[in-house]
Amino acid sequence: MFEITLIAMGKLKEKFYLSACAEYEKRMKAYCQFRIIELPEFRLPDNPSPAEIEAALQREADLITEKLPKNTWFCVLTPEGKSLSSQALADKISRIKLSGKNSACFLIGSSFGIAKRIKDRADFLLSMSAMTFPHHLARVMVLEQLYRSESIQAGSKYHK
Repeated sequence: MFEITLIAMGKLKEKFYLSACAEYEKRMKAYCQFRIIELPEFRLPDNPSPAEIEAALQREADLITEKLPKNTWFCVLTPEGKSLSSQALADKISRIKLSGKNSACFLIGSSFGIAKRIKDRADFLLSMSAMTFPHHLARVMVLEQLYRSESIQAGSKYHK
């Protein structure tokens, strides 16, 4: 069975985000093996310097690299990525499955972004929107789109 991993920087605390994520996680398991890996976001002062931000991103990159599944198709969610429709994302994941890969991993970075070396390692950079969203809401939105993608591939009526 195909495996999808979502790596997310930061921990969810609010019950409504936890509840929404749990619902989509439960739904995803009907289509694939699914797991979420939460990694700690490094704390920075209120007005961090560029050097402090870069140091934190490098420490986060080390954690991400350690948890990244081996031989997986890797997608980083980032504003400079390519925007896809739900159908196009479903088609992309379908092509990944047909290519012989048995897993995909999606990454939501921290509030200060993602280290360049992680973006360079990605197979694909995906943008959710030109708008800015809180990372906790972005997690729910990514989970919904991954679920929608799997349901499109399965021919479910959810997408209609």
